[in-house]
Amino acid sequence: MEFRDRLFTEGCGADVRVQTNCGIIPAHASVLGMASPVLKSMLNNSKGCRKSISIRGVPHDAVRVFIRYLYTSCFRQEEMDQFVISLLVLSHCFMITSLKQECSQKMEKGFLTTENVIDVLQLARLCDAPRLYLICYHFIAKRFDAIYASEGWKVITKSNPELAKEIVKSIRHAEFTKQERLKRLEERKIYLQLHGAMEAFIHRDGCRTIGPIDKVLKGSDAPCNYPACKGLESLVRHFARCKNRVLGDCSRCKRMWRLLGLHARLCDQMDECRIPLCRQLKEKMQHRKKKDDEM
Repeated sequence: MEFRDRLFTEGCGADVRVQTNCGIIPAHASVLGMASPVLKSMLNNSKGCRKSISIRGVPHDAVRVFIRYLYTSCFRQEEMDQFVISLLVLSHCFMITSLKQECSQKMEKGFLTTENVIDVLQLARLCDAPRLYLICYHFIAKRFDAIYASEGWKVITKSNPELAKEIVKSIRHAEFTKQERLKRLEERKIYLQLHGAMEAFIHRDGCRTIGPIDKVLKGSDAPCNYPACKGLESLVRHFARCKNRVLGDCSRCKRMWRLLGLHARLCDQMDECRIPLCRQLKEKMQHRKKKDDEM
């Protein structure tokens, strides 16, 4: 590696001139051609005794770091920090996969900001860096309000409105999907709670600790191990004593009415069910259904 570094630095026997915006970098055709198929093609098409290729549009020092990497397969960290965007472009254009991966990893870790993420996202798209593009997208989605107000977003809406629309549409779809998933989780949670309540109804009727509703609680009895038993028994006893349950002014009684109604819809034991008001609620629902059908 030291020999290759000296070969590049000293330029001994260089037979290629790399022309940049601000100068010329001497190099060796054999090294450039072996490192990059694109450079090899450019060199083959170059005429004259002293071959020459042009790499413009990026800083001279960035090209120098790039050419040195072709010799040594390494770079200084401060150089990567300064020229990472230019190096990503160069590595993509000249098909240097290892450097492209290094640049992408650098941008993925602490490089993105609300001001530069739009530029990096567009660059990742142009340079075929899907992982970096996805990371930029997630960065934008999490901070969309701040990025929407940034200069980068104002520029992209004018220079690439289709991409801006695509980003907004994708973020809205992701948010909708997230809300739907949370909704399903909440519905499942409610279902499990209701299922537990229905199981508690069945358990309560045969519970040996508190037993049916007409059994008096004894202080000497050991507590029931069924998770919902105690809570449901307390609710049932409140419901039996509450004077406001018919008027609908009691929140605990409203909860009990909902549980009883749900049980009545699910219960298939018309005459044998011992859950309070089950038969009456079933008859009431059947009467209401018949009335609706007649209408």
